[in-house]
Parts: sequence; C-alpha cells; structure tokens
Amino acid sequence: MTELAPAISLIAAISLAAQWIAWRLKLPAILFLLAAGLLLGPVSGILNPDQLLGPLLFPLVSVAVAIILFEGALTLRFNEIRGLVKVVWNLVSLGLISTFVILAIACHLLLGISSEVSLLFGAIMVVTGPTVVTPMLRTIRPRSELDKILRWEGIIIDPLGAIFAVLMFEFVIVQASQEAAVHGLTIISKTIGLGGTLGLGAGYAIAESLKRGWLPLYLRKFGVLAIVLLAYALSEHLQHESGLLTVTVMGMVLANRSDVDIADIIEFKEDLSVILISALFILLAARVNLDNLLALGWPLLALLAVVQFIARPFGVLISAYTPKLSWRDRAFLSWIAPRGIVAAAVSSLFALRLEQAGIADADKLVSLSFAVIIATVVLQSLTAGPIAKLLGVVQETPRGVLLIGANTLSRAIAKALQKANFEVLLADPVWENYRLARMDGLNVYYGNPQSEQAEATLDLSSIRQVFALSPNRHQNAIAITHFAYLFTPEQVYSIRSTQGKGFANQESTTFRARQILFLEDCTFTKLNTLIKQGWQVKATKLNEAFDWQDYQQRQKDALPLFIIDQKEVLTPVTDAEQTPQPGETLIAISPPSEPKMTS
Repeated sequence: MTELAPAISLIAAISLAAQWIAWRLKLPAILFLLAAGLLLGPVSGILNPDQLLGPLLFPLVSVAVAIILFEGALTLRFNEIRGLVKVVWNLVSLGLISTFVILAIACHLLLGISSEVSLLFGAIMVVTGPTVVTPMLRTIRPRSELDKILRWEGIIIDPLGAIFAVLMFEFVIVQASQEAAVHGLTIISKTIGLGGTLGLGAGYAIAESLKRGWLPLYLRKFGVLAIVLLAYALSEHLQHESGLLTVTVMGMVLANRSDVDIADIIEFKEDLSVILISALFILLAARVNLDNLLALGWPLLALLAVVQFIARPFGVLISAYTPKLSWRDRAFLSWIAPRGIVAAAVSSLFALRLEQAGIADADKLVSLSFAVIIATVVLQSLTAGPIAKLLGVVQETPRGVLLIGANTLSRAIAKALQKANFEVLLADPVWENYRLARMDGLNVYYGNPQSEQAEATLDLSSIRQVFALSPNRHQNAIAITHFAYLFTPEQVYSIRSTQGKGFANQESTTFRARQILFLEDCTFTKLNTLIKQGWQVKATKLNEAFDWQDYQQRQKDALPLFIIDQKEVLTPVTDAEQTPQPGETLIAISPPSEPKMTS
C-alpha cells in the first residue's frame, strides 16, 4: 500500500480494533498492536512505512516520541515519590544500573553486536512502563505491597529511563564520531544543560500561562501541545538530541506545580497518546526486519533468557532486600518487568539516527528491542497469574470499596464503612471535596477515577465493589461503565440522582443492566440533604435480643443502606424485602438523636 490516505484509514481502523480487543480481554493493548504491525508489515507486505512516508517518517516518529515522553513525565510527582518504600527507589536506581550493565554485556558477547548498539540496547531496556504493567496487575490482583511496588516502579522509571537512554545515545554518538574526550564531554554537558534549562524554562512558562489565565479555556490544551512541540524543535535546533530531555523535564515541572490545575491537560494528553501510541506501534512493528531477527538464531533466545532470568532477578535481589518482603514476594517481583511503549518508540527513533550516523549493527536495534518487548509481554501476561498463585502472593478475597465522589454523602458513608473495618477509597475531581475528605482522614484520589492516570496510579487490588455516589449522573454513568469491565457488573452500583418523572427518569436507560444503590426513594438529593440536616450514617449489630423488628421500632425513620452478613460481605439494600438477620450488621442513615439547632 503506497497511497497515504488509504494507509492512514487502515491504520486507524486496525488501531481501534486492537485497542478494543485489549479492552475487552483486559490485556495490554501492545500485544495486539504489535501483532497487527507485524502482520501488516514483514509478514504480508501490505504496509511499508519507509516507502509510505519517505523522509517524513523520521520527523513524525521524533515528534510522536517527544509527546509520549512529555505525557509520561506528567505522571511523575515528587511529593508522591517521597512516600514510597525504599524498594521502589532501589529498583529505579540500583536496578536500573544493573539491568543496563547486564543486558549491554550480554548483547555484545552473545550476539556479537557492536559495543555502541549494545550500550544503547541496554539503556533502552531498563524501561518497563505502567501501560503494560497495570493490565497485568489488574488481572493478577497481587498483595497490595507488590501491586504498589510494581505500579510505581513503572511510573517513575518511564521518564527516568528515557532520560538515561537519551544521555547514553549522546555518548554513543560522540564516541562514534571519534570526538576528542574533552570535546565529547562538552557536547554531552551541552545536551544536558540545554535540555534541562530549556525544559525548566518552558515548563515554567506553560505553568504561568495556565495559572494567570493567559490562554482562554478552549486554547489551553492546544496551547500546551504547541509549546511542547516548539520547545522540542528549538532544543533540537540548538543542540541535536537534547529535545527529548527538554520535553521530559517540561512534563516533570508541570506535574509538580501544585498551584496549577492540569486535569484537563492530562485528559487531553491521554486521548492524544492513545492515537499516537496506536499508530506508532503499528508503523514501527511494520518496520521490523524478520530476516535480521531470524538470522540472530539461538543467541537471541539466550539473550531473552538473560533478560527474564538474570537481569531482572539480579536487579530485584540487590533492590528488594527489606525483611518486609518474603522470598515469595521477591520471586514474583523478579518475574514481572514487561517492556512497553517507551522502549519501542525510543529504540525505533534512535535506530534511525544511528543508521544515519553509519554505526555498525544499527539496523538490528529495533529487531532486538521488539523481540524483548514481545517475549516479555507475551510470556509474563500468560504466566504471571499462575506463578502468583503458585507463590501464594495473590490477595485474598478483597473487601475494599471504591466510592466515586467525595461529597458530603460519600464522606459520611465512607466513615461508616471504615468503622465497620472496610477499606475505603474515594475518588473525586473536585478539589474542595478532595480537601475535605483528606481532613476527615479518608483515603482519597484527586482526579478522574476512570482516566489513564488513575488506572496507572490507583491501587485497586483490594477493591471488591464500586459505588458511584456523585451528584453528576453523567459522571456516574461513565464510572460504572468503566469499572463494570474492570470488575463485574454485579460489583458496580450507582445511586439515583433524583426521583420523579420526566428527564430524571431517563436514568433507567442510562443505567440499564446496572445495579442501583439503595431503595427507590433513597436518591442522592434526598440522602445528601438529610446528611446536611444532621442525619448520621451508623452501623448497628443485630442479635436475638435486638432484631430487625426492634430496630424498626427504635428507629422508625431510619433508611437502611447496607447489610454486612456474618461472613463480612457488604450488600447494598436495594429491595424493601431485604431484612438483616440476627448476627448481621445494618448500616443506615438515621435522624439525629436531638433536634439540630438552626440559625
């Protein structure tokens, strides 16, 4: 296929199909995108990116990689890193260096690849990334400690590993050009200095323009994208290979400005990244030279064995030496390290530049990188679950509850569930609700709970049920649709916003085939109003001496919300026929014991 318009249409359609299949099967999308690219490219010959795009291929890949790295850096908040366990720090420092050294040496000795390409291969392969780790963890549901370690390792090593790969690439280019040592150090220092300085300046400029309202609302997203691309182009013009460092630093600066709301920017970059990543993976996979891959033969299998059975276990061995982790925990951590988007994109970009510089074996870098990506993602996706069960690190039946919304009603319910020994997590994009929940000592996530960022950072391993308690029907509908596929429809509930005829009744269509929270007259509007009037959400343990009938006589106006059975299973009250039995606990909203004084 040589015509651009039909090729773009085909890539878009196949990208959508691959992403949809991954969503339905709860597997990393990279699996299906890579398979599509390989089938379209080297297998069938339908798609030839070099012939299709010609001289545009290199700049398009460069710009796409820059945007992807900027996106990854937006997830790196220093205040969140400070509270992480030491194991994560060790994995992204000691583990990074050990992985780089082992894989660079193995690549050179086992395959006879040039030292320059081997060094760059080792540097690129230190990156894992949350986009491939998160779907695995969601399916496996390991213990909370392991989930957090792997999740945050992927988030942090994404931008840090990219910076490390950029610096190693600069070193390789300087060495290959046979520059004098002093001049080579000058070039590398200039790359770091310019990239860091320009990244800091541009990041500050974006933050100030957003903070001061210099950009109208409808130009915020486009304005940020334009500044990112402008900074990248300027950095590359002033010093080759400094652009990726510039955009990475920009993202980190913007992510750590607490006085700037970038929720809409993050949402926009997530949508843009899905498009870029999908198209980029298919294009890059279509360029893989299977002949080069097959020509490597058995030594390639040996290299893959080093990646899986030596490099990662050794990195975990020197990083996860805390007594809080058992040998079973460390064994599980040693198995999980799939390579993903950043590794594929950066390796393809650097391979193009190495080929232009005339470096030996540059054409093998992409094949090697994609071989590792395919092997680690496929092997670990298929085996991580059984291995986790074999090691006994799978979390026991979870009892946690995720509440969509941190409003007054949601906070009252959360506090009652906490007192009943349930782990509760709230999520809300409204800052005031987030702040008040934090003041109440509740565990709360600030942001859109169904966003890509939330998917990467939220620990849902202990969550069993999701209750949508937002006053916004649209937000509830999106949330239950999203989480019904992460869990099951039977575990996801939504509250009615209001009661009555007309527009409010359209909720029956919106929430069709979904679980509705509480009795018919227990709408969000009614319950939230009662809470503001002084009503309280309380738990009452029933027994033979004080059963359901006794409770009704004592609390005539109380509205039942949940029943906790003797096995500590939480069930919302959705039918008037549901009655708690002796030995069970009723959570209900009850009027205040004394009339509330009003001014």
